Amino acid sequence: MTKKRESFLVFGAPTLGAAEVREVVHSLKSGWLGTGPKVTRFEEDFKAYKKANHAIALNSCTAALHLSLLAAGVGPGDEVITTPLTFCATINAIVHTGATPVLADVDPQTMNLDPAQVAAKITPRTRALVPVHFAGRPCPMEELLCLARTHHLTVIEDCAHALETEYRGRKAGTLGDFGCFSFYATKNMTTGEGGMILTPDAEAAARLRRLGLHGLSKDAWKRFADEGYQHYQVLEAGFKYNMMDLQAAIGLHQLQRIERHWERRQQLWQRYMEMLSSLPIGLPASPEPETRHAYHLFTVLIEEARTGVSRDAFLAAMGERRIGVGVHYLSVPEHVFYQQTFGWRPEDYPQAQRIGRQTVSLPFSPRLTDQDIADVLEAVRYSLGLRFPRSLKTLQRGAGVSTRARLKISQG
Repeated sequence: MTKKRESFLVFGAPTLGAAEVREVVHSLKSGWLGTGPKVTRFEEDFKAYKKANHAIALNSCTAALHLSLLAAGVGPGDEVITTPLTFCATINAIVHTGATPVLADVDPQTMNLDPAQVAAKITPRTRALVPVHFAGRPCPMEELLCLARTHHLTVIEDCAHALETEYRGRKAGTLGDFGCFSFYATKNMTTGEGGMILTPDAEAAARLRRLGLHGLSKDAWKRFADEGYQHYQVLEAGFKYNMMDLQAAIGLHQLQRIERHWERRQQLWQRYMEMLSSLPIGLPASPEPETRHAYHLFTVLIEEARTGVSRDAFLAAMGERRIGVGVHYLSVPEHVFYQQTFGWRPEDYPQAQRIGRQTVSLPFSPRLTDQDIADVLEAVRYSLGLRFPRSLKTLQRGAGVSTRARLKISQG
């Protein structure tokens, strides 16, 4: 048996540089810590990257989903259809509007919403659809948008995993009425905590800005800018969801490197696919034609009948080898709150149930070195009870070859 790692490999460590540090220090010295000029710059840069009309920076993707639903007029008595294979924030945002979340099962290969399942769940009370681009793979938006047009539904894209995602030449987040993004620490780019809404609708954008800061008519930067204090009016009961300049200071430089980091993620994805292909585990489906995968998560499926190892035993063994892993996700109906509140049962969504009980997300970040990858692959084999092959031991010892060169060699 080979040695364990000396240090724990964090599952989703962010990739930060000196530029972010300098920008944060500049914000500290300037005195503008809250919403200010850097938030505006970040909105403009993100809007340009996504080729969008309007961008509103907030403190989380959860806030973005909540406000988008409110701007769409969703409220008590309405139903909103979404996926059972998502983080609880997608569901909770719907709950907080007073509407009822309705689940449609996922496609077993893509793990995204199945349009046929969505169509079966539409009722006269359905007001909106929230597709989640799982792991960075775009949902089948043509079919979903067709359903939305037919039934007059608002489409709110949950793009928490989909910063770089594209669908048939269009950027994720610009396909529906609203696109909601996350800049949490484990995302492809981070502001520590943070989110963004994209929308083509100027009137909706203006309301989203008000709702994000107490419903005030003017934001803090405008009220306290150097042209003098400006009075404001409370136009509606809003929320404290605004992004700070300290967060935007990080995001400005993260965004500049997002394409370079995406290229590295693509290399790591291909490396994982090659090195894991001979093992008795489920691997992600290839990206669909005319799409761009964001490569946010690399998830494998551990089927006990096939491997002789349960998913949770695999998780424990990976931890023993000091490798951080994630579970994305237990299906939403597995959680007690939703069972008690909505009467949901996991078996009513069999594809999401199966995936949720088998899935494991492996470490996946531009920060990963060749040594990290070798350690992950060794740990996977160990956790499955398999011998670590000589070829991987050779790779592990190849410290004299650059990461980029070895990636090229490993890809043929």
